[in-house]
Amino acid sequence: MGNILKKLGEAELEIMQVIWDSEHPVTSNYILKELQGRRRWQLSTLMTSLTRLSDKGFVHCDRSTGSNLYTSVILEEEYKAKASSHFLEKLYNNSIQNMIATLYNNKTIKNSDIEELRSFLDKLEDE
Repeated sequence: MGNILKKLGEAELEIMQVIWDSEHPVTSNYILKELQGRRRWQLSTLMTSLTRLSDKGFVHCDRSTGSNLYTSVILEEEYKAKASSHFLEKLYNNSIQNMIATLYNNKTIKNSDIEELRSFLDKLEDE
C-alpha cells in the first residue's frame, strides 16, 4: 500500500474503532451491536461499509469459519499517526504551535489542557 493512506469516513472510523478495540477477530453482528448506541444501522449498511473497508485495505475478512470474521490490517497507532500528520500539514502548515494556538484562542482547549500538555512534554524530555 506504500505511503498513501486512504482516508476513513466518520462511520468507517467508528467501525475500525470497534475492530481495533477487540483483541479477537469480530463478526459483523458484534460490530453492529457495539455501534448501536451511536448509529441506527441495518446489517446491510454495515456490510457495505465493511466491504469498502476491505477494498481500501483496512480490514481482512476471514470466511473460512462459515461466519465472516473481521480483523484490522492497519494498526490503530499507524493510522492515527498518519492521519494526524496529514491533518496538521493540511490545516496548520505542519505547525503544531499554530494548531494549539487556534484551539486555545477558540476556547476549544482550556488552561487545564495546557497544564496537562506541559507536564506531558516535560515527561517526554525526561525520558
